[in-house]
Amino acid sequence: MISYRHHIVSLVAVFLALAIGVALGGGPLSDLGRDDRPASATTREQRTAARTASYGDDFAAASAATLYAAGLRGHPVSVLTMPGADGAVVSALGAQVEAAGGTVASSYDVQPTLVDGSKKSLVDALGSQLMTQLGSGAVTADAPTYERLGQLLGLAVADDDLPSSEADSIRQSLAGAELLASPDTAGRAPTVLVVLGDEIDPAILSGLVSGLAAKATGVVVAGDAASATPAGDLSALRAEPAADEVATVDGADTPLGQVTAVLALIRSLSVPGGSFGASGSDGPVPLK
Repeated sequence: MISYRHHIVSLVAVFLALAIGVALGGGPLSDLGRDDRPASATTREQRTAARTASYGDDFAAASAATLYAAGLRGHPVSVLTMPGADGAVVSALGAQVEAAGGTVASSYDVQPTLVDGSKKSLVDALGSQLMTQLGSGAVTADAPTYERLGQLLGLAVADDDLPSSEADSIRQSLAGAELLASPDTAGRAPTVLVVLGDEIDPAILSGLVSGLAAKATGVVVAGDAASATPAGDLSALRAEPAADEVATVDGADTPLGQVTAVLALIRSLSVPGGSFGASGSDGPVPLK
């Protein structure tokens, strides 16, 4: 029979063996049997993969000014942000507009109430009221609710033909209904960059950008990479007739996508529409 003493001796032997193993593992024998070459090769592969993944962004950042060729010189841009738009992305897009020789006339923030389907009656009533105040011809009389509101947005942020006092009145009315936030001193520009954020009902987004395009020279709708997935806002917009009137760009959360959006703005001065980006049906970048 194994005695209690034998148990103690056995346990001491096990602990002693473990202690020796730990000492050797951290000492001069710790490198025996190891080969640094596979680890180094893996590290090199990881670094190469990282450089390859960032190559498009690096190229876009380095060549942006050359690609733009000052194409927005003399062309201010209005920025219209949808609820949930990333502020850092909006700022980066503004910087690229300036790199192309342009300026951001003003940035306007669409409020959640405007794109909330449950508030449609409010949007419809205010749109009808403003249309009446502006008089015949300013807005299409039989336009659906959100297309009419999009036209009003276009008058407020893009159409320089409308007297400033009337544009101010539209913005004040939209602000009073908590539909739009505007700067105290607002400037209008015929070219509009729409930056997507949170998910929006496809019919509402389509109506808004279609109405906006009716009053602006060019409209570009930019969304992040996720917006171009099958369930994304940009993907849904691209399936609507409004996509023929506005340019769409995915990947705006990356430098490459931001440069692409500004190239689309330059193109929109003379050619409407177009689908660009990694998922764009008209190519990754609008170069002509």
